[in-house]
Formats: sequence, structure tokens, C-alpha cells
Amino acid sequence: MNFLWPQFLWPHLLWLLLILPLLVLLHLWLLRRKQQNAVRYASLSLIREALGSGNSFRRHIPPLLFLWAIAAMLLAAARPVAVIALPSNGQTILLAMDVSGSMRATDVLPSRIVAAQTAAKAFLAQLPRQVKVGIVAFAGSAQVAQIPTLNREDLVSAIDRFQLQRGTAIGNGLVLSLATLFPDAGIDLGQMGYGNNGSNLGNGGRPRGMALEQSQTQDGKEKKPFIPVAPGSYASAAIILLTDGQRTTGVDSLEAAKLAADRGVRVYTVGIGTVNGETIGFEGWSMRVRLDEETLKAIATKTQADYFYAGTAADLQKVYEHLSSRLTVEKKETEVSALLALIAAALALLSAGLSLWWFNRIM
Repeated sequence: MNFLWPQFLWPHLLWLLLILPLLVLLHLWLLRRKQQNAVRYASLSLIREALGSGNSFRRHIPPLLFLWAIAAMLLAAARPVAVIALPSNGQTILLAMDVSGSMRATDVLPSRIVAAQTAAKAFLAQLPRQVKVGIVAFAGSAQVAQIPTLNREDLVSAIDRFQLQRGTAIGNGLVLSLATLFPDAGIDLGQMGYGNNGSNLGNGGRPRGMALEQSQTQDGKEKKPFIPVAPGSYASAAIILLTDGQRTTGVDSLEAAKLAADRGVRVYTVGIGTVNGETIGFEGWSMRVRLDEETLKAIATKTQADYFYAGTAADLQKVYEHLSSRLTVEKKETEVSALLALIAAALALLSAGLSLWWFNRIM
């Protein structure tokens, strides 16, 4: 549990820390008084020899620990607040997974699709049970394979049902993921254009007169204008995009990334396969598939997330493990008075225990 230097809700109580130097002076005065009383004994050297040289150092440790305990209690009274990394509650993760024909390539053993399925299922097993996960599968089109759920068995079944198809519509996978995360936002994939490689194109790769953000709902009524937020600012959900190739159809990938960035959703991109590409055969035709790292990096950068390259099944497994630890914690501003009170109690008990052990008395 890491936290930064705290702020205080009741900072005026920090003046109480001035008590600490007074306590130090009181302790020194008591020690001096004891030394003066010891002079009354007939032979002070015999007393010092009986006490031993180590006791002169030990006698300062219990009071010092008790002083720290008082300091911790006074800090707790000022109600410190710190930004702490805590387990996330109520978070949703969308897995947008490529199921295009190129995923049958075997440069990642036993194949790209099998490695992706295995890593995704291991990822689900590592996630806290309170994290919802949904799955969007995309090839030439995109579909919701499993709506966000806490049921890990349903998610595993959806992953096992993947069927490879032609085409790679990365943008469609992102847009459908956003529509799944924000079902009331009016994000309609069916009304969006196919980008530079498709038909039905108008201005800038969209149907004529149709913006990526629709200004009307399906019943024709005006909806509230959408106000973009800061990229990466939405902490309740994230998208993990896994693909092995270039976009060949569908919504432009970077336009879809901007849609995610405007809603503050981070898109972590994972590239699987070889960067130089590989020629594969599928249903009587062959094609060369190449990983478009440049676009995947741009998607991650635009949404304030990260890009990961997975050249082997082991690499992919490590990527998912890293994402699991990153996405299941969130930083919150939390009062840490209880933590300081616990530290104070531990120091006080240690001080009393050492004093009893060494001197058979409590300070």
C-alpha cells in the first residue's frame, strides 16, 4: 500500500506536536534527577558496574519508542488524508478480441487464437470476483460475445465459442465495446461509415451528413450535447484490445480511439504475432498478415493507455498478468488516521514490553 505525503483535515491540531520537545526535556530532567539521587549511595561505581554498560544505552530506547507513539497519535488526531492504491470496486473491463482468419497463424504456438484464448482465460482467473468483464469479438464485423458479467464460467464459454472469420474491423470492435460500456449514450455502430476501405462513404470516411457522434436519438428527438472529458479520466472501465493484424474494413481505428478518449476510457492495446508478417492460407485463399504496431501505439497514446507486444504465448501471458495487477487497483483519497493510530499502539506496546524485559518496570 503506497501513499504520498498526506494532507490533513484538521491541520490546526498539528500544533500539538510542540508537546514533543517538552516531553524530551521532561525526560532529560528526570534522568538528571535520578543521577543526583544516586550520589547519595556509598559507592556509585558499584551501582554502575551492576547495571552494566549496555543499560546506559537501553534506558533511552523505551522512552524514544513511546515518544514516537505519541507523535503518531497526534498526527492521527489531525486526520491525515493520503492518495492510496486500493482494490477497485465496481470496475468493468471489456476484452475486444480479434477473431479474424489471420489468428490461425502458428508463429505463436500452438496458434495465435489458441494462445489468445488461453491467456484471456488465465486473465479472468486472476481478476478479483467483483470486477465485471465483457467480451467483444471482431473480424469483418463486431459482435458482443458476452455482456459484462461477474460470472467467469459464462466468459470462459464465450471465449471457447470463438469462430474465425474474414476481415479485421478494429474500429468496429472499439465502437461496440464503448456502446456496451455506455448503453444509454446513443452510440450506434450501424450508423457509422466504413472508413477508407469500405463503401457508403461520405465526408472523411463517414456517411454523408452523419457524424461519428450522432446529434439525434433513434426516435428523432434531440439529445443532450455530448461534452468530452479528459482522456484516461474514466476510472470505472477500461478496454483491452487484442489484435494480430491491420484494419481491413470498418470504422477508422483512430476515429474509434478518439471516441474512447473523449469519454475518458483507456484502451490498452496488445499486438500478437510477428511484426514482419506471415503468409497464411484460409478457405482456399492466401494472404500476408502484418502487425500494425504504429496504429496500436497511436490508439493507446490517444486514450492515455499503453501498448504491449506479445511475440510468444509466454509474452502474452505476462502482458495479461501485468494488466490484471494494473486494472484492479485504483488510487483514492482516503483518511489514514486509523493506520497511524495502529502504529502508535504498536510502538507503545513495544516500548512497554522492552521496559519490562530489561528493567522489570514500565519506564
